[in-house]
Amino acid sequence: MVAVFRLLSMLLWIYSLFIIIRIILTWFSHMQRGRFVEFISRITDPYLNWWRQKFNLRVGVLDISPIVAMAALSVLQTICSTIAIQGRISLGIILAVCLSAIWSAASFVLGFCLLVLVLRFVAYIGNSNMYAPFWSIVDTISRPLLYRINRIIFGNRQVRFVTGIIASAAVLIVVWIGGRFLIQLLAAFLLGLAG
Repeated sequence: MVAVFRLLSMLLWIYSLFIIIRIILTWFSHMQRGRFVEFISRITDPYLNWWRQKFNLRVGVLDISPIVAMAALSVLQTICSTIAIQGRISLGIILAVCLSAIWSAASFVLGFCLLVLVLRFVAYIGNSNMYAPFWSIVDTISRPLLYRINRIIFGNRQVRFVTGIIASAAVLIVVWIGGRFLIQLLAAFLLGLAG
C-alpha cells in the first residue's frame, strides 16, 4: 500500500511539472507548435480546461484557474506522500495540507498583485508611456485592483493616485504577512490534533 501511494505521489509531481511547462509555453506565442508542445497540451489541457469551465476564475485579463488547479494537485500529492511516509493519514493532516495549499495559491496571487502595483508605481514615477504594450497590460490589471482596495480603505473619498498605490501595496503586505502567520498557527493546531 505504501508503494502505491509513493508511486501516486511521484506521478502527481511529474504531472504538476508538465502543467508548469504548459503554462510557461503559453507565454510565448512563437513556441505553440511542435511535437513536444502538442504532447504537453494533450496531457494537461483537459485538466486545466476542466478548472476553467467549472469555476469562473478570471480577474480582468488574468486567469487564475491554473493556480487553483496546481493547488489541488499539490494537496493530492502531499496527501499521497504523507500516507507513503507515515503509513496513515488523519483528518487533521488533510485539513492542514488543504489549508496550506489554499494559502499557497492565495499568497501567489497576493504577491502577483503586489508586483503589479510596484510596476504601476514605477511606471507612474518614471512617467512611462502607458500606451506601450507592457505598461498597458500592467495598467489593465492594476486599475480594478486599485479601485477595489481603495474603495475598502477610503470609501468614496478621492485620493491622489500615488497615495492609492502606496496604501493598496501596504494593505497587500499586511494581508500577506498576517495571513501567513494565521495559516501557520491554524496548520500547527490541526497537525497537533492529528498527532
